[in-house]
Amino acid sequence: MASLAQQFTGLRSPPLSHTRLSTRKPISQTRVSSRKGVIVSAVTSNAISSPQTRERHELKQLFEEAYERCRTAPMEGVSFTLDQFHAAVEKYDFNSEIGTKVKGTVFCTDAHGALVDITAKSSAYLPVQEACIYKIKNVEEAGIFPGLKEEFVIIGENEADDSLVLSLRVIHYELAWERCRQLQTEDVVVKGKVVGANKGGVVAELEGLRGFVPFSQISSKSTAEELLGMEIPLKFVEVDEEQSRLVLSNRKAMADSQAQLGIGSVVLGTVQSLKPYGAFIDIGGINGLLHVSQISHDRVSDIATVLQPGDTLKVMILSHDRERGRVSLSTKKLEPTPGDMIRNPKLVFEKAEEMAQTFRQRIAQAEAMARADMLRFQPESGLTLSSDGILGPLTSDLPAEGLDLSDVPSAEDI
Repeated sequence: MASLAQQFTGLRSPPLSHTRLSTRKPISQTRVSSRKGVIVSAVTSNAISSPQTRERHELKQLFEEAYERCRTAPMEGVSFTLDQFHAAVEKYDFNSEIGTKVKGTVFCTDAHGALVDITAKSSAYLPVQEACIYKIKNVEEAGIFPGLKEEFVIIGENEADDSLVLSLRVIHYELAWERCRQLQTEDVVVKGKVVGANKGGVVAELEGLRGFVPFSQISSKSTAEELLGMEIPLKFVEVDEEQSRLVLSNRKAMADSQAQLGIGSVVLGTVQSLKPYGAFIDIGGINGLLHVSQISHDRVSDIATVLQPGDTLKVMILSHDRERGRVSLSTKKLEPTPGDMIRNPKLVFEKAEEMAQTFRQRIAQAEAMARADMLRFQPESGLTLSSDGILGPLTSDLPAEGLDLSDVPSAEDI
């Protein structure tokens, strides 16, 4: 035991304070002894005294100080008050509930829709199916390009990123219903395209909406299959946006159109088909016949040299048999000079109203003269025709040479 104690007597231990990590010399400064010599270690350590550690320590200290300031004095050093902050938020905030209308600017488009800036915390999205009342393949077909400013309706929210989903189609539907109500009030005739059918009638599309036309309200005897794809004249019977009911009538429209087919009136038509004896012209849903003899004063040997299916032209009504549904047309009566329909049809259409007025005046004069002759040779009727075309009591001042009917107004002006 004595020898063991003597061995430990020569050992010295450094003070306890020198063994602490904060005062210990870096390992890199320690010299290691060996039998072969002294080796200086070049080991790099991540001691607290390294620059990276000091920087992290300083950032942590700054964060703790900032946290303490936010907890104890949150408005210290802020250049605006809390009320000013709330006012700024309210200025740029908006109601994001479904159905709310917002104004936005399109800033990007893709194959599926468009991104819209509505000054919210995130951009909103307009899907292609919500860009238009009609079916389209891309938003460009609806005239939507970057930079477009428009009013949209919020219809939903994208759960993936909390962005809002917008629609223009909803607004278009509102405008379409308003337009239909206006047209119903004005009691006008419109054209709709037949796009479908069921057991009760056909479905026609107009103003972007689909309306129902019962078979009882179709004037022709055509089947639904024959009407499919055709444009037919229609009038509004019922316009109910709340119930989404749009009922139309072809019969009422045709009755109004036929009432306007006065003898001598000029209407716009489209060539439907050509036959050896003439051309069938569509005049507002009614087919009229332009006989080959009524095309021009000059002889027309081949109708195809003058007219082609799809041509638009002005024609004059010669006769209208409402019971049989037949209408006779003429361009011959509209020619300023015989043969103009063959040589210069554009001139014929430009002078159509003027030539038709002359034709109507001639008819009116002929009818008035016929009535006058009848009364002149039948004095027992006790009536006479004044120079204004008015029937009155027989007088003795009737000119022996008859009446001057050159100033009788046309039937259209009466």
